[in-house]
Amino acid sequence: MIKQLEIETHPEIVYPDSDGQPMADNTVQFRWIMVIYHNLAWLFAENPEVFVAGDLLWYPVQGNNKLRQAPDVMVTFGVPKGDRGSYQQWKENNIAPQVVFEILSPGNTLKEMSKKRLFYDNYGVEEYYLYDPQKNDLTGWLRSGALLDVIDEMNGWVSPRLGIKFEILPEIWQLYRPDGQLFADYFQVQQRLEQVQEQLDNTQKQLDDERQAKQVAEERAKRLEQLLREAGIAPDIK
Repeated sequence: MIKQLEIETHPEIVYPDSDGQPMADNTVQFRWIMVIYHNLAWLFAENPEVFVAGDLLWYPVQGNNKLRQAPDVMVTFGVPKGDRGSYQQWKENNIAPQVVFEILSPGNTLKEMSKKRLFYDNYGVEEYYLYDPQKNDLTGWLRSGALLDVIDEMNGWVSPRLGIKFEILPEIWQLYRPDGQLFADYFQVQQRLEQVQEQLDNTQKQLDDERQAKQVAEERAKRLEQLLREAGIAPDIK
């Protein structure tokens, strides 16, 4: 009797889309994440090969679903836009996110943030920015060779990858687009859109009024010409 060899099978590795942790611990942290995410998404909206994500699990190594981080905001150049449940690097031409932002909350520990920085250092992040809104403190790291080095002066710093400028004022951190426009939150953008729409409406109304006035004047001129002809007077039309 011939005994068949048993085929060894390996269970499929699942890469969860969620780590069970909240996106933000408070409104300040959430607001900063949204401002950075949306402004970077707008900045690169026309480039199909720039992927911007917030709170998305990043798995750098195939076969290891324990090795992961979910940056508050990450930007990856060289991969297409599109929805993803997680960022599995081996499915993205093995391109690691080049820029990462983290916004501190009171619940973050020094050990936790040290582990995150080590992760970003080990797996290829080029620029890492860490902001503490409670202290208005910004720290940045830039890759130099194999390691992320601390950026000595963040006030006035311009991101090599993003082209955005950072300014640290006494009470707040401000970010500027390459064209000099200040990063805006949703409400500010909505206000600007409403102002632009109001200006367009006013311009259209002015054009409509001018068009109507011209039409009335032409009709009056035609009526006057008709009355003159009826009275036997030849109108002097040039």
